[in-house]
Amino acid sequence: MRLSTPAAFFALVLAACAPLALSGCDAGDSNAQSGPGGRQGGGPRDERPPVPVAVAPAALGPIASTYTATATLRVEAEAEILARVSGVVQRLMAEEGDDVGNGRALLQIENDEYALRVKQAEARTANLRARFERMQGMVDKNLVSEEEFDTAEADLASAEADEALARLELGYTTVRAPFSGRVVERLVDPGQNVNSGTPLFRLADIDPLLAEVHVPSKEFRNLQTDQRVRLSLDSDDSRLDGEITRVSPVIDPNSGTIKVTVEIDEYPPSTRPGDFAEVHIVTEQRENRVLVPRVAVVTEKGESIVYIEADGRADRRVVTTGFSDEDHFEIISGVEAGEHVVVKGQRSLRHGQAVRVLEGGAESSAR
Repeated sequence: MRLSTPAAFFALVLAACAPLALSGCDAGDSNAQSGPGGRQGGGPRDERPPVPVAVAPAALGPIASTYTATATLRVEAEAEILARVSGVVQRLMAEEGDDVGNGRALLQIENDEYALRVKQAEARTANLRARFERMQGMVDKNLVSEEEFDTAEADLASAEADEALARLELGYTTVRAPFSGRVVERLVDPGQNVNSGTPLFRLADIDPLLAEVHVPSKEFRNLQTDQRVRLSLDSDDSRLDGEITRVSPVIDPNSGTIKVTVEIDEYPPSTRPGDFAEVHIVTEQRENRVLVPRVAVVTEKGESIVYIEADGRADRRVVTTGFSDEDHFEIISGVEAGEHVVVKGQRSLRHGQAVRVLEGGAESSAR
């Protein structure tokens, strides 16, 4: 074909290039629609990696409702020992911290004067007894009057009483413990002059120790003597065991509480009267309840939440709790015995999220 004009030549070139241009555009569109690897649609799947967690099985077991109160440990008996005669302290036979038995000598007051008074009383009594015995033979023979005989008899009785009193005062010069216990304070020194009524020692019976707590009256029917009680000392967190020995029969009208006395027979040597202790008294016991570790229960917006590990996923459960102790919560509804509750890592979980059970847990159930 013969081209007669330049315009005709350019029209022919454009016509020849048009298919190539269209082909290039189609190729570009095809490349734009084809993603990496040839998959159609958006980017890679948006899924977080499994969260490592630790789990523990919900189990059936007993749990109790416990009333907790703070009490000051006190002694069973305490007394201030007083001098019963006057004199100078000659010797101390006990010191603060000593354990002494009933009747043990604690202190000696100089007793020479009291010993002489006993001898004097003995001599007078002997003289009057001899007089009385002579008159007994004379009265039968009407050699003395009944009045004289009665006077001799009364004088002898008075002398015998004076002698007994002198012996008693002599005995008081040795001060003895009125009961078994521990000397908690010495109040005099050797050489000190004391009078009748002067405080000498403070003695306390520290075996057993007692704790008094005031329990709300609504718990009265659930308390009984011989019931075991758990205590923990504030000073060193020592755990002690006690027993309820007395429950007051009356309710304090001001506080609405009942006084309960707990006896503690065994305790560490470092325990002292006056220590503060936290007393835990069981007021109700429940058996065969679903229990989970306390750490498994978290609070979200006022609800108690537990996460269950099931088939490698976190299952969020709203639960109803009952009693609790130091280690467990009672689950009334929301979890069944045998299910695996998450005890570590649950605060970062979401419902349905993948989890990986750490070594030591029921890891096989996550696979």
